[in-house]
Amino acid sequence: MDIRVSVFDDNNALRDSLYYLISGTPGFVVAGVYPDCNQVLEHLRQDAADVILMDIDMPGLNGIEATALIKSHFPGINVLILTSYDDSTKIFDALQSGATGYLLKKTTPAKILDAITEVSQGGAPMNASIARKVLEFFSEKKNITENGYDLSLREKDVLRCLVKGDSYKMIASHCFISMGTVCTHICNIYKKLHVNSKSEAVAKAIRERLINDQG
Repeated sequence: MDIRVSVFDDNNALRDSLYYLISGTPGFVVAGVYPDCNQVLEHLRQDAADVILMDIDMPGLNGIEATALIKSHFPGINVLILTSYDDSTKIFDALQSGATGYLLKKTTPAKILDAITEVSQGGAPMNASIARKVLEFFSEKKNITENGYDLSLREKDVLRCLVKGDSYKMIASHCFISMGTVCTHICNIYKKLHVNSKSEAVAKAIRERLINDQG
């Protein structure tokens, strides 16, 4: 059965190249090609994909935020990052957001196709240099406490509300705190979870079961 692939990249030339590469190769079908992720959920509802090739730096919603959003709504879709960024922070953030693989844009077309196949079969393809940085990153022994990241009880309450989809105003009402206090708690949650957006925080909370406890 053909692998349905969607491409999100704001580089017109690369996007076109990937379109022709994928559509011209037996066993692959292009589900859609898009210059940004601002309507990513709508696109995926209209054009189902098995694998997504995702750039990171795009106007509006960036690729890492979009990955978290995709995985929170379509957990069965595999997101394969295809970017020029090779710094450890971007790599870690992408993987934390739910990306299944991470490739650099200098990767050859043949290897990109191999990676799409690999990720669709349950693998986690990465360039050798990326895999080395992942190993180095985790060998640094980050001081993160098990299943909690030192979140206070109030921060867990706020995070639980975010996962439920509550607005800031609703959170303030449910937790009997001011809007300003809600914003302070959310900023602290972002720092402790090492995320940069609500979608990333929600995806991480769901994936790591951070708010299953009732404390």
